[in-house]
Order: sequence, then structure tokens, then C-alpha cells
Amino acid sequence: MHAFDFSPLYRSTVGFDRLFNLLDSTLRDDDASVSYPPYNIEVTGEDQYRVTLAVAGFSRDELTIEQRQNTLVVAGKRANAQEQKQFLHRGIAARSFERRIGLADHVKVAGASLENGLLHIDLLREIPEAAKPRRIEIGAGKAQTRVVDVTPGKAA
Repeated sequence: MHAFDFSPLYRSTVGFDRLFNLLDSTLRDDDASVSYPPYNIEVTGEDQYRVTLAVAGFSRDELTIEQRQNTLVVAGKRANAQEQKQFLHRGIAARSFERRIGLADHVKVAGASLENGLLHIDLLREIPEAAKPRRIEIGAGKAQTRVVDVTPGKAA
């Protein structure tokens, strides 16, 4: 794997530390640790997403979902071995896991469901009014400013 030097970006930008740290940690992760359990991330609508993890063999009680700031943490902790089984082939993984997925600002967990061995986590991006774009009108003479809402669909 290639090593990338982000120091030129640190010198010429302000406030992007989280992005560069995310890129750096993603490049450092090895494939073995991020391959289990398999998962999908899909866009289900404008500002709506769904993360689906294949968690065959896990019950609702053995799974936890947490949102820690801008990180979605999904963990599966297997209950103690109920009985000793003898396998000729074991293709269904039964190990505990913790999967972390970075979330953009203003993305929140809207709900979760478990069906047919798939854990679905629905995400929604809700941008607050204060963060939406706005147009600043330039006045004549003294510093007079007037803020105009430029949200699509609203009359100015």
C-alpha cells in the first residue's frame, strides 16, 4: 500500500483535520479487519442512506448500535458458547465484531431493524436552518446588510 503525506494539505487549509485523519486511518486499516461482517451502504433518497450488515447468527440482544459524534459504531458480541459442536466445515463466522463508519455532519440514525440475518440502519441528513446557504445583499453608503433566504422553493 502507498503512503501518502498530508502535510502540504495541513499547511494550506484550516479546519479539515478531521477529514485528513479519516483519510489517514482509512489508508492504514488492513483488509482483514474491515471485511467482517460484510456490509452495504446505499442511497435511499435525497439525504437518506441505509447501512446493511450481514449478521447471520446474531440475535437482537447480541447487537448494539451507537452514534458517537460523527461515527456510527455497530458491535456484535456473541454470547458464551452454549454448547460444543463438532463441525466438518464452518463457513458462518461466529466471532464478535465492531464496525465503525464515519458520518458527515448532521447525519443522524433514523432507525434500525433486523430481518433475515440482515441489520438495516437508516440514516438521515438534517441540515439545520443556520447551516443552509443564504445570500447577503450589499447596501449603499454605510455598512448596511440584509440577509435573504435562498432556500430552493422559497420566494425571496
